[in-house]
Formats: sequence, C-alpha cells, structure tokens
Amino acid sequence: MDSTLFIIGIIGNIISVLVFISPIKTFWRIVRSGSTEEFEPAPYVFTLLNALLWLYYGLTKPDGLLVATVNGFGAVMEAIYVVLFIVYAADGATRVKTAKLAAALDIGAFGVVFAATTFAISELDLRIMVVGMICACLNVIMYGSPLAAMKTVITTKSVEFMPFFLSFFLFLNGGVWATYAVLDRDIFLGIPNGIGFVLGTIQLIIYAIYKNSKASQSSKETAEDDGWQASSPLLVSDAGHDQGEASSHV
Repeated sequence: MDSTLFIIGIIGNIISVLVFISPIKTFWRIVRSGSTEEFEPAPYVFTLLNALLWLYYGLTKPDGLLVATVNGFGAVMEAIYVVLFIVYAADGATRVKTAKLAAALDIGAFGVVFAATTFAISELDLRIMVVGMICACLNVIMYGSPLAAMKTVITTKSVEFMPFFLSFFLFLNGGVWATYAVLDRDIFLGIPNGIGFVLGTIQLIIYAIYKNSKASQSSKETAEDDGWQASSPLLVSDAGHDQGEASSHV
C-alpha cells in the first residue's frame, strides 16, 4: 500500500472511531436512568448493518485492511449499543421492535448478502463489485437523515436539530475517506463519502447562516434550562441522533 494512502487511511480510521464512540454519553445516560426514553433504535441497527457490510467489503478486497479494521471496531460498538437498547428498552414493545429489527437486518439481511456473495459468486472481482454496490447504496439511502436535518433547520431557522460537531465530522469524515477512495481508485468508497463531504459542507454553511438566529438562541437557552447536554450530539434531538449515525460511515 502506498504510504500516502496508508497515512490518509489511518487519519480516516481515527476520525471514524471518534464518530463511532460519540454515542457513549447517550448510552451512559440510558444505563443510569434505566430507560431508552424517547430514543429510536433504528439508526443503531442500520449503522450496525452498514458497519458489517463494510467490514465484509474490506476483508474481501485486497488491501482493504484499513476499511475492515475501522468497521470491525464500529460493528462491535454498534452491537453493544443495540444490546443495551434491548436491555434498557423503555417498554416491552420497544424491546421487541428492536430485537426484531436487529434480527431481520443485522442477522438476516447481512447473512443473505454474505451467503449469496460467498457461495454464489466465485469470481473475486465480481464479488467485490456486488458487495461494494450494496454498501454504497445503503450509505446513500442513510444520508436521508442529514438532508432531513437541513430541511428542519431551514424551516425552523434554528440549528437545534443540527449540532455543529455532527456536521463538522460528516464534512471531515467524508472528505478524508473520499480522498482515500480517489487515491485507491475505489468508486464504491468514493461515491457515498463524496456525497457525505458535499452534505457536510452544505450543513456547515447552513449552520453559519442560522447559528445566531433568534430561534437558535431561544432553543439553546431552553436546552440549557432543561439540563440537556449540548455537547452530546445524540441528546439534542432524534433528528440530530439520526444524523450522528449517518455520519459514521466510511
């Protein structure tokens, strides 16, 4: 592996690890309170599937070690989050919903992709292409959360639902991995991370426009009065929650 490519990949790993561990404060709060409250399990379940698929892609592709390592770490973290969500579910219905969703997607869907591409496709290049296309498509679909966050900010003229650090890491993570993809000539890494970089750039611009608006200042004061921890992206809102998970892809 080229030294420049390796260094950029290491930087991407570090950034992605920081994104993967960002929900720790949220889950520490969940464990202390003994309840998942109003948080939704879907983003964690989908991100676990995303990490598993990219882990498989990294292990399948020659020189895909850096992609595999960070997503292996991410898969472990997301699995822990999903398990905690099931254990501390606010009610029985949420527990069952989370377990069914995880079983269907993280076990069922991933199992089907793994079995089909492993046993039905013997040619390595074709297997890499199929798995890469699935990973890229899932990433693009999951970018609906940042788009929804931007729409909410423009509509409400408040950045409450689009925390700065989530937008910054979407920008940074997308930019680093898009650069890695260009140097590695990997279109499947390049497309979703290029989109992430563009969305992150747009979000930072929108944030700069609306950060000092009256609505943003009012939301900030309300959050402080209610004891919310603005430094934890997943505690601000469900919209910010979803965006945080979407920004964790590589």
